[in-house]
Amino acid sequence: MQIYAGFFCILRYNKKMNNNTITIRGLTKSFGKLKVLEGINLNVEQGTILALLGPNGAGKTTTVRILSTLIIPDDGEVTVNGYDVVEQADEVRGSIGLTGQYAAVDEYLTGQENLEMMGRLYHLSKADSKRRAQELLQQFDLVDAAARSAKTYSGGMRRRLDLAASLVATPPIVFLDEPTTGLDPRSRLAMWDIIQQLRANNATILLTTQYLEEADKLADRIAVIDRGQVIAEGTAADLKSQVGEERLVLVVAKESHFDLAVKAMNVPDMQINAVERTMSIAIKKNVSEVKQVLDRMEQAHIEIDSLSLHKPTLDDVFLRLTGDRELADNVQNKSK
Repeated sequence: MQIYAGFFCILRYNKKMNNNTITIRGLTKSFGKLKVLEGINLNVEQGTILALLGPNGAGKTTTVRILSTLIIPDDGEVTVNGYDVVEQADEVRGSIGLTGQYAAVDEYLTGQENLEMMGRLYHLSKADSKRRAQELLQQFDLVDAAARSAKTYSGGMRRRLDLAASLVATPPIVFLDEPTTGLDPRSRLAMWDIIQQLRANNATILLTTQYLEEADKLADRIAVIDRGQVIAEGTAADLKSQVGEERLVLVVAKESHFDLAVKAMNVPDMQINAVERTMSIAIKKNVSEVKQVLDRMEQAHIEIDSLSLHKPTLDDVFLRLTGDRELADNVQNKSK
């Protein structure tokens, strides 16, 4: 189902704000026999960005649709800006902006006409709708294309116009469901700048994404959802620390015997790749540890081609939490 920002045009935005502007407790949702959400618990504080990560089918979009009153939950307590999403759905809609996975604009209207139409639907006067449209066209770098029909826009331009339409009435809370999917790198960076500007203006944002770099770059906190449950939550640094410590990666020279190098180290949690002749060892950012490793290699008469230090990434976190541990280790090794 294509989500249309105009769905939320029936009320002026409410300015009521709480410390936790989005609260989810015990949220469940099933479609027939398919359990999509199985007890989600989340808080998103005012003026922050929460990134919701997870594989396809994890329940990210279903969560957004419940928060935006598009579907009704089976059970649980869900409030947005202090309003219950079931009992006070109109008030919720008056507090939020929504950009779905696909740009939802009228292709036969110009960029300016799309925004002015949304302003009128939000009950702005004709003059205020025109003024707000011009402000958004400037903010989203669409001034040069303002008089062109939206069907002539590139994918990135449509996404920017779609997001602009959802912000006509300056909502305090914004839901972004995979807003950069399908965009080229330049358009993605432009969208990141816009999202950061929204946070700078104290908007509260829930962002779903499959781009780990995007979550790392934008989010104050990250929640990983898999099979309908939140399996980890915290800052990017918190989640990375769960994967492990910094690792020292050694590449053994071809002139040296790789098996002897492995035997010489003999430390816990050592990851090896005989094909690429690498050994990965957890360390605690201690220079003396690096020296001890090199001393062992020298005593065993092992030549080292190169060494490097690597910190865990969100890719490592994601694979460890949602995928096969062996696969995660292989990806981690290859990235080194």
